Amino acid sequence: QGLKPIVSTESPAPIFGTTNKFASDLPATDSFLAKNKVPDLQKIFQKADGLPVHLKRGVPDKLLYRTTMALTIGGTIYCLVALYMASQPRHQ
Repeated sequence: QGLKPIVSTESPAPIFGTTNKFASDLPATDSFLAKNKVPDLQKIFQKADGLPVHLKRGVPDKLLYRTTMALTIGGTIYCLVALYMASQPRHQ
């Protein structure tokens, strides 16, 4: 007689009724197709002006860099103060 399969051998019905879209089916003027900005950015980042890469785009990059440095230094000082306070015995 042999063993009978517990799980059905039929393929399950699809859960989502999705259809496949191929790139050739999409119209050429979709909104996600924008101007290629890579050549412009390459000109900015490859310019030999002595600036590091993370500061090449001007004021926004300088602001982000300085904010990051301030938060890093502030967090380090906060951690050191917290460690110092935690190492002192409590007065009752």
